[in-house]
Order: sequence, then structure tokens, then C-alpha cells
Amino acid sequence: MKNTNKPAKSHADGVLAEWRWLFKWLFLLGGVIAGLANTFAFQNEFLISALMLVGILVGIFYFDSEDVINIGLRYLIFIAVASSVGGFYKIGSYINGFLTGFSYYLGPIVLTLLIVYFVKKYILNKS
Repeated sequence: MKNTNKPAKSHADGVLAEWRWLFKWLFLLGGVIAGLANTFAFQNEFLISALMLVGILVGIFYFDSEDVINIGLRYLIFIAVASSVGGFYKIGSYINGFLTGFSYYLGPIVLTLLIVYFVKKYILNKS
């Protein structure tokens, strides 16, 4: 008879999955908050600093720095889309405001990924 039981996950895998889940939701909530704040022109120094800090943490712990080229291209495409929807009838300015705010939030994430990528490749590389 074939053993179909999957090996039990280690405690470290479970903890890592829980943290990954947390950073995924931090990423999504931070983007929505940044988009809404920009849409309604809510400028607060504390909010901007908190969103930058969350973006940096998400860039370090959630995204893979080895995929920096694809993430950077997605970021550029996202900015192009955000800037092109402003002309939509009646709702374009709101969509543009939301997507532009989200792109402001994505900036520190992509910059952090780029820094982590270069540190891993050129400074921590021992070969």
C-alpha cells in the first residue's frame, strides 16, 4: 500500500507562512490607504512616513529581490496606466488619484528591492 501522507511542516515553515500572510495584507492595505489618501488629497506627515516604513518592510520581507527586473517593469507599467486614465469621463480623476497614490506607495517598495538586490549581489557575494 502506498503512503499518501504528506510530511508534516516544520515549525519554521509555519511561522514563515504566517509572516508572509501578514506582509501580504500590509502590502494590500497600505496600497489602498495610499490610494484613498491621494484621491481625497489627505496629506499627513505621519501617514506618509508610516506608509513609507511599511513599504520598506514589505520590500524587504515580502517580495523576492531576485525578481527585481519584473517588479520594476510592472511598476513602470502601473505608472503609465495611472497617468493615462485621467481623461476618462467623470471618474477618471478619481481613478487617476487612487492609482497615483498607490504608485507613490510602490516607489519605496521597488527602491528597497533594488537596494537589497545590489547588496546581495555585489556586497554579500563571497565568490
